[in-house]
Amino acid sequence: MTMLLFAVFIMVVIYMSIIFVIAQWQKRLDIVDIAWGGAFIVAALTSFAWGQPGWLQYIVTGLVLIWAIRLSTSILRRFFLSPKEDERYTDLRRRWKSRPAVHAFFKIFMVQAFLATVISLSVVVVNLSYIHTVSLVTFIGIAVWVIGFLFETIGDAQLRRYLANPKNKGKLMTSGLWRYTRHPNYFGEVMQWWGIFIIALGIPYGWLTIVAPLAVSFLLLVVSGVPLTERRLEGRSGWKEYKHQTSVFLPLPPRGK
Repeated sequence: MTMLLFAVFIMVVIYMSIIFVIAQWQKRLDIVDIAWGGAFIVAALTSFAWGQPGWLQYIVTGLVLIWAIRLSTSILRRFFLSPKEDERYTDLRRRWKSRPAVHAFFKIFMVQAFLATVISLSVVVVNLSYIHTVSLVTFIGIAVWVIGFLFETIGDAQLRRYLANPKNKGKLMTSGLWRYTRHPNYFGEVMQWWGIFIIALGIPYGWLTIVAPLAVSFLLLVVSGVPLTERRLEGRSGWKEYKHQTSVFLPLPPRGK
């Protein structure tokens, strides 16, 4: 099992290395954001092909493919609408004056290859398992995943429609799901990975893959997702009121003024 896990990581590394070459050719490091979902597809399909798939494996692989394709498609749409590289990556280029390509390869592409493999542990371990039986735990996990998928999909769609209206330029999105949580998309993403972990509880030692949902929760809540987004919103009109009234992550009724 350990060797197979390492082999999955190598496949993801190869995939991200190819994406790095494309990014260098296009002179846009933000291509890595589109490729992020693809890294999970590589991990899921590789482990699926190497295992002996049954209904359980078809389910977890299908859930990952749905999540990854939707995410990559959403980011790809934004990519084509913006002719310039995302400012986050442009700033990194400026910071890495010496050998920026080397820095980008190891600090962005290889780090993401490692993180994608870690977060994929639940689906990889299920795919490599000899257990094919669908149980009550499987359906509970699917239910949690569906809730997360709906939050992420609906939240993104609501925000996209809001930003498409010129009248809302510079304003905060505070309606729909965004009335109950400041980050319905991140909440939804975390829920989906916890759902897949719950499914993994149906196989022996599946609980050991808890590192996967914990990793994505830590990344989105502490490292990149929520902190970076809120940093960009600081100072906007109405931000203090919205921050006071609306839960940062878990969907909750709005607080009074």
